[in-house]
Amino acid sequence: MRIGFVIYPGFQMMSLAAGSVFEFANLCADKTVYEVATVSEHGGPVRSSTGMAVDSLPFAGQEFDTILVGGGVERPRPSPGLCAWIASRLPATRRLGSICTGAFVLAEAGVLDGRRATTHWLVARELGTDFPAVQVEEDRIFIVDGAVWSSAGMTAGVDLALAMVEKDLGSDIARSVARKLVMYHRRGGGQTQHSELLEMTAKSDRIEAALTYARRNLTAELSVEDLAGAAALSPRQFSRAFRAETGQSPAKAVAQLRLEAARLMLEQTLHPIEIIARESGFADPERMRRAFLRAFGQPPQALRRTARTAV
Repeated sequence: MRIGFVIYPGFQMMSLAAGSVFEFANLCADKTVYEVATVSEHGGPVRSSTGMAVDSLPFAGQEFDTILVGGGVERPRPSPGLCAWIASRLPATRRLGSICTGAFVLAEAGVLDGRRATTHWLVARELGTDFPAVQVEEDRIFIVDGAVWSSAGMTAGVDLALAMVEKDLGSDIARSVARKLVMYHRRGGGQTQHSELLEMTAKSDRIEAALTYARRNLTAELSVEDLAGAAALSPRQFSRAFRAETGQSPAKAVAQLRLEAARLMLEQTLHPIEIIARESGFADPERMRRAFLRAFGQPPQALRRTARTAV
C-alpha cells in the first residue's frame, strides 16, 4: 500500500512524523506492507515552516492507496493545482486524510462538503465559518467519515496513522507500533483535544509534587493538609503558593483532576460508571453525575455515548 504525504511551501515538519507509524508497521509485520512517499505539486525540494527543505515527487503519474495532507503553522493557502489534484484523488484513492490544518486543503478542494471533520482546536471554528458545508467537530482527536479521515493538531496525526494501521493489520500490530514509538497510550478518535491534566502545571517543584501526588491518589480525601504535606509546606503557605502558580484553589484543582480522570476512563474503557466514580475519587455515581452536569452540561452516560459514536 503506497502512502503519499502531500507537502507544500510552509508545511510543518511534524506532519511527516506520522510516516514513522507506517515504517514501524512494516518492521512489526516483518514484511513491507507500506511504501511511503512525499509528493508536491511540482516535485523537488519544498521548504517547510522551519526553513528546512524536503525532497518530493511530482503529483503527475502518482497513484496511492492513502493520501495524507500535512498542516502548517499558519492556515494553508493551497494553489488551484493542489486543490484540483486532491479533488481528483477522492474517487481513485481508498483513503484521503488531513493532519492538523491540512483540513483546510481538503475543504478548499471540496472533499469535506457534507462530511464530519476536525482540525486543530485553535482554527476549528474558522474552518466551520469559512466552509459551512463541512460538519466541523471542534474537540476530536480524529474523525473518520467514509473514505475521508481528518485529525487534530500535529501529534494527533500519529494517532490517526495508528488507527489506519489497526484497520489494515489489526490491533496487535498497532499496539506493537505504539510501544516501539514510546507512546504513553493510543488515543481514540472520540477523545477530546482539551486536557486539564496537560494544562494544570506548576512553576515550582513543590507545587508540582503536590499535583503529582493528587493525580496518583484521586481516591484519597486530598485535603489541603494532605497536599501541603506532599509539597513540604504549611497549609497556609501551600494554599497561597498554589493559587499564585496555578490560578486556582487546591480544592478546585482536585475537582478538575477528578473530572478529567473520570472523562478519560469513560472515553477509553468499558468500566461501569460505579467503578469510574470510585477510581476517580467521586465516591458514588450520583456525585459524579452532578459534577459532570456542572462541568460539561451532560451526564457521564451521554459523554460515553458521544465518544463511542465518534469512534
